[in-house]
Amino acid sequence: MMTFGWLWQRPRSNAGIVDVLWSCGVGGSAVLFALLGEGALLPRVVMAILGGLWGARLAVHLWKRVSGEPEDGRYRNLREHWNGKQLYFFLFFQFQAFLIVLFSLPFLAVARNPLALVPWTIAAIVIWLVSVVGESIADRQLARFRGDPGNRGKTCRVGMWRYSRHPNYFFEWIHWFAYVCLAVGSPRLGLACSGPVVMYIFLRWISGIPYTETHALRSRGEDYREYQRSTPMLFPWFPKRIKQ
Repeated sequence: MMTFGWLWQRPRSNAGIVDVLWSCGVGGSAVLFALLGEGALLPRVVMAILGGLWGARLAVHLWKRVSGEPEDGRYRNLREHWNGKQLYFFLFFQFQAFLIVLFSLPFLAVARNPLALVPWTIAAIVIWLVSVVGESIADRQLARFRGDPGNRGKTCRVGMWRYSRHPNYFFEWIHWFAYVCLAVGSPRLGLACSGPVVMYIFLRWISGIPYTETHALRSRGEDYREYQRSTPMLFPWFPKRIKQ
């Protein structure tokens, strides 16, 4: 799948397709583990629905950006840094395939869960609803802001973006706790707990916030620096008042 994505991006110079395929791969793995698992039926069915819908929503949202906008600044910077060398992009796409396997481990824990615990299942559904609805709202607010030509070069501070510089990442991280709840009682519970831990590490220090903020500082300069000083990075809270 990732090799197909690499071939697709070559003539188009748009590596953003990797995010679409990653979402499809992780969401699809939730459905696959639910079908092949030997654990209790309830957590497997709920996991298939929640994981599949999450992956489909994220993939569609990202595809709209990939198909309708120029290459994301993060990948454009990589393209410049690597001088457009396709071998590096091929290895990058294969690494994303490895990440699909890594992020599918929580689903393995749920698929092995022999217990159908209704209270924990309800908790998982509530967490999933809050996270997916929250991320969808944040995505729409940002898309609406970016769609206004008058906001070119400005930083989005509307809605949820007033309280967090990355509310979409925050809700994406929260989403992974749903599978921890579904895995309660599983002999592989630790694998489910790895989901939010690994996602936080990637968002905070590796591929999420660092790349996004580096690009934002390049494109918006002092306006984004002021945003950094006033607004929490990830966990939503009231913005600070900055003395002029």
